[in-house]
Amino acid sequence: MTVTPQHKIGSGFGPGSTATEVLTGIDLTGKLAIVTGGYSGIGIETTRALTAAGAHVVVPARRPDVAAEALKDVDGAETATLDLGDLESVRAFADDFLASGRGIDLIIDSAAVMACPETRVGPGWEAQFATNHLGHFALVNRLWPAVRPGARIVAVSSRGHHRSDLHWDDLHFTQRPYDKWEAYGQAKTANVLFAVGLDALARESGVRAFALHPGGIMTPLQRHLGREEMIERGWIDENGKLLVAFKTPEQGAATQVWAATSPQLDGLGGLYCEDCDIAELTDADADTGVRAYAVDPAQAARLWALSAELTGVNAFADR
Repeated sequence: MTVTPQHKIGSGFGPGSTATEVLTGIDLTGKLAIVTGGYSGIGIETTRALTAAGAHVVVPARRPDVAAEALKDVDGAETATLDLGDLESVRAFADDFLASGRGIDLIIDSAAVMACPETRVGPGWEAQFATNHLGHFALVNRLWPAVRPGARIVAVSSRGHHRSDLHWDDLHFTQRPYDKWEAYGQAKTANVLFAVGLDALARESGVRAFALHPGGIMTPLQRHLGREEMIERGWIDENGKLLVAFKTPEQGAATQVWAATSPQLDGLGGLYCEDCDIAELTDADADTGVRAYAVDPAQAARLWALSAELTGVNAFADR
């Protein structure tokens, strides 16, 4: 089903590595990165690590005032307005950036919503699929003219992709009851397939794409989960004490920073990573790895075509 070399390479890093550690010896001076969600959770740790290594980081945010306050002490970071659930907002941000005449070396699609109540955006699209996938799809395609050869584009997925393949006949839950975790899993599968599809199209331009699972981390991503649900899932006890060995935000940011910058990945692409290494293919019962349906090139091409149709943008229409 898949031709991608999903095998560990022995990177020397692991689940306890931090974003700063994976950048040891890497100089990003003169590089420009765009990090969605780069002002909270693992996103802000990504911004901090990249700027500390010399990069200039643009952080587009739905709440730019909140982002600016969070990043006020981070030299080398700038903020802008972007709502991934609104394609006009995506277009406006991309147009403004392109007008600046700057080139892009790294894009990290880190912003996401998780397990939210049923919400509709745009023309009635299910919000998790629309925000996590379609918004980022439109963003990258609109920014493509500024993407420099040698750039990397990273889609932050999740082990949540194990929960669901794509429901091609009902992507937006209009024909069956809404399940917030199934919707999240579908959106995270779409993130992986986006990276596979983009890599296949962009590699001849010298641009490579990766997807990843950052690990389990307690961040604002859990804002839609109540205390009782977290107790039920075994994450905390009734007193709020953590029962799971979650990563710190600094550790959670490490894999996306590694995927975006590591010379160990030179010449590779279209791969799903976890714990700062390439992940192995896995079956339905495993707690690690990537499901085969998420790295299937045929599914990736199908999703690309559908996403281009839905968003009205495709930087690779001539391919």
